[in-house]
Amino acid sequence: MSDKRDYYEILGVSRQADDEEIKKAYRKLAFKYHPDRNPDDPHAETMFKEAAEAYEVLRDPDKRRRYDHLGHAGLNNNGFEGFNSTEDIFSSFSDIFGEFFGFGTRQSGPRPRSGADLRYNLNISFRDAAKGTEVDLELPKKTICERCSGDGSEPGYSVETCAHCQGAGQVYRSQGFFRVSMPCSVCRGQGTIIPHPCAECRGRGVVTVNKKIKVRIPAGVDNGSRLRLRAEGEPGEHGGPPGDLYVVLYVDEDKIFKRQGQDLITNVEISFVQAALGAKIEVPTLDEPVPMEIPKGTQSGKVLQLKGLGLPHPGSHHKGDLLVQVHVQTPTRISKKQAELLREFERLENQKTGQKVKSFFKKVMGE
Repeated sequence: MSDKRDYYEILGVSRQADDEEIKKAYRKLAFKYHPDRNPDDPHAETMFKEAAEAYEVLRDPDKRRRYDHLGHAGLNNNGFEGFNSTEDIFSSFSDIFGEFFGFGTRQSGPRPRSGADLRYNLNISFRDAAKGTEVDLELPKKTICERCSGDGSEPGYSVETCAHCQGAGQVYRSQGFFRVSMPCSVCRGQGTIIPHPCAECRGRGVVTVNKKIKVRIPAGVDNGSRLRLRAEGEPGEHGGPPGDLYVVLYVDEDKIFKRQGQDLITNVEISFVQAALGAKIEVPTLDEPVPMEIPKGTQSGKVLQLKGLGLPHPGSHHKGDLLVQVHVQTPTRISKKQAELLREFERLENQKTGQKVKSFFKKVMGE
């Protein structure tokens, strides 16, 4: 008959306990009897190993089933020997102790990591931003080395598992009560070493090349807009996906138009006669000039609106408007005949209003 204690009794749980109850009970005992909390205490070391052995059996459905039917004999007949040292326990249950002391589960090598994102600043003209265009970029990028297919080894050779950390990429050190993980100094946390580095990339797995990339700029983009080109960034590490390329747009100013959101603003000058009598003039647009009516009595500074002649909303068929600000020109030099006509206009205006008004041109010319 075995002299080992009952595993359920060791963990202090019933035979109907579920996996979470068993794990919780073991964590409590492992924390209580941890060697760093009980230095030079043989009893605590025994209890620590005993609890680990009980947890190792009861967390495994097959072992637990054999133990429930045949007791310790059912395990001994299948080669179960428990743990020889606390190091074996730490290695087997690093996930449990990681929850206590801040180091994670033991990895079989470095995890895949996404590649870095890249940024490219691109200057474009106002018209290209308004109408949309395509731009060819050529920029230096890291890419997977074709000679070694990215593993860093010279063809005919292979990457080897680091013997120092057994491929984990990390080693463990006890610091007082805490047991912490540190990157392996031999493989620098990679878990592998490259005895014969690739002659092309010198073991890095990537090379820098100039790559041409076509960038489609949608119509209506604004200064500071960002375009995202997926998977055009740096290559990932250890099988991870590549990063993205972000193209940031800087739009030059235009001599004719300014923008206000998706609306365009332009200025036109008209004569005071056109302002007074009304007229039809042509105004510039992003395409061909279009006719526009100047209403009678238009004042300088008035804004007239032409719908749908502004900038498109990116990704939409809708457009902003063209806002035309009218400026009435004041003549600086007039003929004798023009002056007579203006004075006659002034006389008639005074008769109409019944008031003496100062001539428009006297105001301007200081008469």
